[in-house]
Amino acid sequence: MNTIIIKDNDDLSLAAQILVQGGLVAVPTDTIYGLACNGLDAAAVAKIYEVKGRPAIKPLILLVAGLNTIETVCEDIPDAARRLAEAFWPGPLTIVMPRCPVVPDIVTAGGDTVGVRCPGHPKTLELLRIAGIPAAAPSANPSGMPSPKSFDEVLNYFDGKIDCIVDGGICALGVESTIVSLANKPFEILRQGALPEEEIRRVLG
Repeated sequence: MNTIIIKDNDDLSLAAQILVQGGLVAVPTDTIYGLACNGLDAAAVAKIYEVKGRPAIKPLILLVAGLNTIETVCEDIPDAARRLAEAFWPGPLTIVMPRCPVVPDIVTAGGDTVGVRCPGHPKTLELLRIAGIPAAAPSANPSGMPSPKSFDEVLNYFDGKIDCIVDGGICALGVESTIVSLANKPFEILRQGALPEEEIRRVLG
């Protein structure tokens, strides 16, 4: 496989086309690089598990273009989710909420909830807007290897193994997003990442 390298915003339409058609595209975010695919395409999601060597029991998060798009993948959205999204999106916060039936079981590992994030990187935000779909996107590394913070690290991992890599430079934060679940009140931190828990408590009171 010839991995396409995209360095300019002018070429993001090609990356979007690859996503929509079921290909794998490594994308930069504010935290680390992610390995993205069409989050509504179960066959595309299966490729991510295969390429990464990721256990099927581990769910994936979905990247979305903004707060106004979460209704496409989540239902029964609590007011707390909207307040968190307004405060921290785009940014390093993943919010876990009840999923819509349109989200494939493989994304959630059969669970009833899905983690959703709006990433704070202009290239990936533009890519999501052009593609018009949510993107399933774990970290762009083989399972067990360090999460990549640069284009070169992703290239070393996946050159010739995925369809496309979008070069977005060095990821500013370099650590994963914080994951907060709103499935249990008031909330539960499932993974402490770049956003401190104190900031979440400040918004939710």
